[in-house]
Amino acid sequence: MEAEARARHSILSVDDDEDVLALLHEIVSSLGHDSSTAADGVDAIEKLNEQHFDIVITDINMPRMDGTELIRKICAEHEDIDVIAVTGYHNNYSYTDVIEAGASDFIAKPFNVNELEAKINRILRERTQREQLKHLSLRDGLTGLYNRRHFDENIKREAGRAFRQHYGLYLLLIDVDNFKNYNDRYGHQQGDKVLKELAHIMMLHIRENVDSCYRYGGDEFAVIIPHANLEQAVMVAERLRTRYNDCKLEPTSLSIGIASLEGSIETMEENIQQLLLNADRNLYAAKNKGGDQICTESQRAS
Repeated sequence: MEAEARARHSILSVDDDEDVLALLHEIVSSLGHDSSTAADGVDAIEKLNEQHFDIVITDINMPRMDGTELIRKICAEHEDIDVIAVTGYHNNYSYTDVIEAGASDFIAKPFNVNELEAKINRILRERTQREQLKHLSLRDGLTGLYNRRHFDENIKREAGRAFRQHYGLYLLLIDVDNFKNYNDRYGHQQGDKVLKELAHIMMLHIRENVDSCYRYGGDEFAVIIPHANLEQAVMVAERLRTRYNDCKLEPTSLSIGIASLEGSIETMEENIQQLLLNADRNLYAAKNKGGDQICTESQRAS
């Protein structure tokens, strides 16, 4: 098997023919992937809503929901899933039909096992390439943190989830105090090391797979903290400030502004803009107080 396809992926096979479904399950499992099955399109949608899949292999002619409708629903609701359409009625469904519906590839029954394996491997290679390109497009080249572009996209997703699920979301905006002076004194290469050290500290001291950190621009950074209250957000900020000071990178230190998402999903765009504005105001209040400190809304007002 090709090296690109050796990693385990999750594949859902959908067919109303039990014998075909058993064969697909056996093939997928033999290729080293996690295999699940569904008896038709309705069953498949339920499974897709319960867990993540990388590829769906689906028959076209099925009761309750045919494969074409299933493919369209996958494209609309699970855009990161690739679909291989399989049908014994290839005279009624052309390659163009299923590709236009949103499938990544097409194979006719009775299918050749080697051909199916080749199609799965091709899709997995392309997925890997897409993920690598996406990774590069979303990351800051110097620090490896997410970049401003991804921040702008992700803050909307996180805000939407926070409003729908009714939990608190906080934003930290972080600025490196005296960074220009540090650059002037030690040179830009040393300045870059400061930014990379801060990025390393941020990655070590946030909740993995919950919080997310970004290079916001220049020597400004951001952390999105969902599922949190003000006390927890301040604890994260204080941990970052303290750990940074432990690195003895004088005369630099960190100023951090904290703000919370307020409002409702109906006015989400305005609420996000207010969140950014409040965090920025609190950040510069911290800097105006001498830097090396954390400022919340109440502290700025006092």
